[in-house]
Amino acid sequence: MKFGGTSVGSAQRMKNLAEMIGHAGKNVIVLSAMSGTTNSLVEIAGYLSKKNVEGANEQINALEHKYFGVIDELFGQDGAPKEEALKMVKGVFTLIRSFTKQLFTTIEEKAIIAQGELLSTQLFCNYLHTQGVKAVLLPALDYMRTNKVAEPDMPYIEEHLKQLISGAADADLFITQGFICRNVYGEIDNLTRGGSDYTASLVGAALQAEEIQIWTDIDGMHNNDPRIVDNTKPVQFLNFDEAAELAYFGAKILHPTCILPAKLSQIPVRLLNTMQPDAPGTLISNRSEIGKIKAVAAKDNITAIKIKSGRMLLAYGFLRRVFEIFENHKTPIDMICTSEVGISMTIDNNSHLNEILEELRQVGTVTVDTDMVIVCVVGDLRWDNIGFETRVMDALKEIPVRMISFGGSNFNISLLVKAEDKKRTLKALSKYLFEN
Repeated sequence: MKFGGTSVGSAQRMKNLAEMIGHAGKNVIVLSAMSGTTNSLVEIAGYLSKKNVEGANEQINALEHKYFGVIDELFGQDGAPKEEALKMVKGVFTLIRSFTKQLFTTIEEKAIIAQGELLSTQLFCNYLHTQGVKAVLLPALDYMRTNKVAEPDMPYIEEHLKQLISGAADADLFITQGFICRNVYGEIDNLTRGGSDYTASLVGAALQAEEIQIWTDIDGMHNNDPRIVDNTKPVQFLNFDEAAELAYFGAKILHPTCILPAKLSQIPVRLLNTMQPDAPGTLISNRSEIGKIKAVAAKDNITAIKIKSGRMLLAYGFLRRVFEIFENHKTPIDMICTSEVGISMTIDNNSHLNEILEELRQVGTVTVDTDMVIVCVVGDLRWDNIGFETRVMDALKEIPVRMISFGGSNFNISLLVKAEDKKRTLKALSKYLFEN
């Protein structure tokens, strides 16, 4: 069971969470840092990297004071649990202050940022003890490790996690940190992609859990963006490929890579709402629903690049040369469409755009469209499902579409539209696909 920063964002939220999971059976609980903490730690690290010790100490003192307030509310009157919590928090902030007296690199920065998860899990575990719950802390830094290519080292994770759990077999709950890990050199690092969701998926896979639950503040993955479209509904069932497509193309509730360990281990993932714990949410598994369009999602800040060249006609090697330019600048491509004399593609990372365009102009004429949006329709979209793509296009008959990608996946049709047309695109698709 993974809970994000808002679920442990205050003393009262921690109390509510403890009441919810205290008697839910034997589970591993993955926690993020308290909401706002990671941003504060990033700010502190920023001051230290600029050698602004005074600014860093001011932020450190403010954050420490916030945690003293949380402890007062969480543990009430003076006593052993409160003293233990105060000692732990003071120790963490003494460690953070020690970084103001030494050379500051990315190694120290990652060590500072990791303190948020260490604080939230220790405080929550201590509180559970006061409520009579047999809770054991599983330090993520003792089992979560990445390999030489910065990918999770699954054999290491599985071996060391099982050792820790077998050493506390009588525990009701095991509390661990999301996001943080050690790299192959033993330095404190983080999982970057997917954060705590990724941790939950890795832990679930390592332990062959019955189910992995991702608890957020909305009731599952909706069939469209509820911030834009009225009366959206949670999707009850998704298969792993559908969920990955939706996550990649804009569904913020889930990171696209975080469910891969669960998919490989065939462990279902359930998306649930801490505010409505009885709501069914969304179940993601290997199960497929035949002949059904599930949901729509949108990805913002897209740039479309078109390369046109008479030399492309019947010329082999052209595509390879174009792709190598993007590869050399470590820029992934989202969508791609080709013709006899040109190729159009989209990217969502413009950090090397000028260099990419400079090299592309050596192979053809280049045009660029910015402020674009990829809208994807996800479901059972195999080519022999006659009429499905027609329903999508009928919805957009009044909207200019820059690119269409269909056939690269059995689960997705992607369309590129202007950012100014995003809202009416999403609303039109909902009307044609889910309301009628």
